[in-house]
Amino acid sequence: MTTGPLFSEMVRFSIPLFFTLMLQLLFHAADLIVIGRCCSHECMAAVGSTGALNALLINLFWGLSIGTNVIAANAFGAKDEVVLNKTLHTSMLVGIVGGIIMIGVGGLLARPLLVLMDTPANVLDKAALYVRIYCIGMPLLLIYNFGSAMLRALGDTKRPMIYLAISGFINVPLNIFFVLFMNMDVDGVAWATVISQGVSSIFVWHALATSKDSCKLCFRKLHIHPVILKKMLAIGIPSAAQGSFFSISNIMIQSSVNSFGSIAMAGNAATISLEGMVYVPSNTFHQTSLSFVGQNFGARDFGRVRRSVWYAIGMTTVMISLIAWSFCLLGPQLLAIYNPDPEVIEWGMQRVYIMFIPYALCGWMDVVAGAMRGIGYSTTSAVIVLMCVCVFRIIWILTVFPTHHTMFMLLLCYPISWILPTIFNGLAFHFCLRKEERKKKFAE
Repeated sequence: MTTGPLFSEMVRFSIPLFFTLMLQLLFHAADLIVIGRCCSHECMAAVGSTGALNALLINLFWGLSIGTNVIAANAFGAKDEVVLNKTLHTSMLVGIVGGIIMIGVGGLLARPLLVLMDTPANVLDKAALYVRIYCIGMPLLLIYNFGSAMLRALGDTKRPMIYLAISGFINVPLNIFFVLFMNMDVDGVAWATVISQGVSSIFVWHALATSKDSCKLCFRKLHIHPVILKKMLAIGIPSAAQGSFFSISNIMIQSSVNSFGSIAMAGNAATISLEGMVYVPSNTFHQTSLSFVGQNFGARDFGRVRRSVWYAIGMTTVMISLIAWSFCLLGPQLLAIYNPDPEVIEWGMQRVYIMFIPYALCGWMDVVAGAMRGIGYSTTSAVIVLMCVCVFRIIWILTVFPTHHTMFMLLLCYPISWILPTIFNGLAFHFCLRKEERKKKFAE
């Protein structure tokens, strides 16, 4: 990441990452398709309505995995093998312990939180069951997330993609087996997800355990190194707080969607699945920006840091636009794959048009936020995104939406909230990087 032609290296890094993230979405889409085709729309609504809640439950550890990526990338760029090894063993133990804690948290809070989301009575029990089973697989999910974050920090995006592909090809037939042959519904797709997560976590663990360099994972060396944990928290907590507030605002939006009934929920769930695929380039180049900026910042190559951000913005714009606008044209046919009910499709298309046409703005927001984290200003970025996105959406839901109770007015808050954080984070990135350049000149 710190030498050679930058653009081609970023493309080489991002392609496996893109397919990794797309595979994750396709496997979740398989859950919805099997449920939508073989079970009632209430079951489909139950699975689809839990996304924001599941994200809320794992966001703390998602933030810490970003901290892992930044610390490891900085250490790798600076050729500090000691910090790299300590980061590996600290992060993996945090993932294991955190996953075990989340089993209990999910079991206790699933139903009360879904009640707070105004989940309809005909959906509530199945949605709570799905969340509880999903949380049982949390330790496995976090092992994969922290392990793949380490591999990405070193420039390896191919193996996480391969491991996820293998687990996904296990997930799809398990969905069909549990639903069609075992007469299960949401519990069947939930258990299929847990089992497939176990497979991917085993592969990642094995890859790190058999490594020949400073990233060799040894079970007996699992230890919380306070200095590393402190750095992880410094970077991860702002990211986690930002993600949690995102989830809270999305939960409030999901609660508002729930007010339109279970058919609207099913249509919204199908579109969210498609939206996840549109979001893949945004997430891909967020992580690409994070890793390339992190390593080049560690190497103190500020010109390469800037070029990394501009290349990431350009690539995410092209890829998001191609996918999003294609989905706008093919929306009814794609939604019919999930559920052929015309009412479900009609509700889903409302979200497609509002969200997908301006979706490149979301990519810009994520790339610049990733760059801010890569240079160590995670808190600044989180505060900007918190105020410009999360707080804005909550205010919108509490003030504008009640006076215009339509799906269009509800979802309009998304594209509006993507513009301001891009501007403010971009300005913050410019000034923070200039500050770091002055520090370098002063040290010299």
